[in-house]
Amino acid sequence: MRILLTGSSGWLGRFLAPLLAGEGHAVIGLDVAPGAHTDVIGSVADAALVERLFAEQRFEAVVHSGALHKPDIARYPASAFVDVNVSGTLHLLEAAVRHGAGRFVFTSTTSLMITRAIREEAGAAAAWLDETSGPLAPRNIYGVTKRSAEELCRLWHDLHGLPVVVLRTARFFPEDDDTLAVPSGENLKANEFLNRRLTVEDCAAAHIAALEAAPRVGWGLYVVSAPPPFTPADAARLKHDAAALIAERFPEAPALYAARGWVLPESIGRVYDPSAIERNLGFRCRTDFAAVLAALREARAMPFTHDPGYVPPKEMVR
Repeated sequence: MRILLTGSSGWLGRFLAPLLAGEGHAVIGLDVAPGAHTDVIGSVADAALVERLFAEQRFEAVVHSGALHKPDIARYPASAFVDVNVSGTLHLLEAAVRHGAGRFVFTSTTSLMITRAIREEAGAAAAWLDETSGPLAPRNIYGVTKRSAEELCRLWHDLHGLPVVVLRTARFFPEDDDTLAVPSGENLKANEFLNRRLTVEDCAAAHIAALEAAPRVGWGLYVVSAPPPFTPADAARLKHDAAALIAERFPEAPALYAARGWVLPESIGRVYDPSAIERNLGFRCRTDFAAVLAALREARAMPFTHDPGYVPPKEMVR
């Protein structure tokens, strides 16, 4: 297929573009910053550019992973989020229908599921979050605009029959967390594979599965995260006794962590449940918390990327 990939210079794009090409697709990358997989420099907020690309390239599918993200809140005004995340998505949807593209995959975020109460972890038990969770009340402009874009995707499927799959991806960024400092670095990322993280490689693979399934699914919305080693029945213990519960599930974890100077979480306030995408699309992340422990046991590099010096390409051309 001829595929338009937005965000082709970004962290996900640099893994997703070669994966799509390896599947035999002809990929045209669009990004505001240059990159190895970017063919066109420009923004999805530019409706004329989007229309020209569709008219010239006759795309058969769109994988829309370009966006302003949560750390960008400190760098861009709210209006820029609306322009890129909402209007940009609308431009792509309209062009996809107008020019007969047969499938559309949209990269969304689990962040939009986090209300202020969930963010503050005020409940007596961990919040168990899946596609049915709600009511949704995103706590920042990033979440609000991604939620709005999801609704545009749903509406364009309803109105025009465009096959659309939305992926609410958990964390896969390589840099340090912009709000959490303890524990830091690799320790924090390793812990998050228990409840709220996946590798960028798994994220890219999920997009391939969504692209293939879109015509069959018609409309689908899925949480994408490493499978948690817990069930909803564990929610209360996760909030108050997480380290002991983890040690029960993984008896070697405390010693492996201690040898590295790491700490297990004492409390986990939320868990993302990706069981629907496994059930409906047959996709399951390859890297999970057990893989992290295996790397510790065997003194190998972590099976995820940690790069505290990572700078998004778009910030290097501002």
